[in-house]
Amino acid sequence: MNKLKAGCYGAKGSYSYTAMEQQFGNREREEYYFSFFEEVIRSVAEKKIDYGVVPIENSSTGGITDVYDLIRRYDCAVVAEQMVKIEHHLLGIPGAVLEDIDTVYSHPQGFAQCVSFFKEHENWKRMPYFSTSQSAEKVREEGLKNQGAVASAAAAKMYGLQVIKENISDNPYNCTRFFIIGAEQEVTDESDKITLIISVPHEPGALYHVLGYFFYGGMNMTHLESRPMENHPFEYFFHIDVMGSLKNPANRQTLEGLRSRCTYFKILGNYKAVKNDFFVTKK
Repeated sequence: MNKLKAGCYGAKGSYSYTAMEQQFGNREREEYYFSFFEEVIRSVAEKKIDYGVVPIENSSTGGITDVYDLIRRYDCAVVAEQMVKIEHHLLGIPGAVLEDIDTVYSHPQGFAQCVSFFKEHENWKRMPYFSTSQSAEKVREEGLKNQGAVASAAAAKMYGLQVIKENISDNPYNCTRFFIIGAEQEVTDESDKITLIISVPHEPGALYHVLGYFFYGGMNMTHLESRPMENHPFEYFFHIDVMGSLKNPANRQTLEGLRSRCTYFKILGNYKAVKNDFFVTKK
């Protein structure tokens, strides 16, 4: 039996890697790491790997819209989702202290989620890099006391760095949603969330009438994201998450009615929703 081939954005110690571990657990697998979202998704489309793990939405900074575009462009499917709690720390080489730091590496999302911290250190150079984990790896390889990285505690452990400043995120309830993508849809009896892409006629009320199908069909829409269409100024694709199952005849009927009003309609996947229970207070 062939080993599962799974790949993720970033490297070991990245939040994407955590999502991959949550999804596949102890399943024996070959792991692949990529520096760009497109590399992950193209590798799935070309069947070089079985599954890819990419971030799609952050609770602080919103949708990671490039990923939606790439999944549509490469005709991949969403087969699962994972939620990862994001806890950013300032990392440095052993022995470094806060006063030593003047240059920090991280993914742009890492910086965007720690704005308040960096306002206190406006004289520092912020250097965008491939991913949070690769930023930690770079700091370790260069071994300079003046360099830091915004990354996770797992990345600190992975690359032999120390945490100089803990929990520097703006939002203490920060988490990121990840898509697990495959070449084909995988619908099971547990699948209860649908991700689809639509476009509608460029006319008054078109989107209103389309979204009405969810209301009258009793399907709860949980996410709506717009993306501009290439070569069609001010026209958009709409990326939608809605609760439902393709095995439910009523849900299928609702989606068929919606399809009839769309100029573009594509279901990316139907999978089991993951509950975000990181911040639920236990009584």
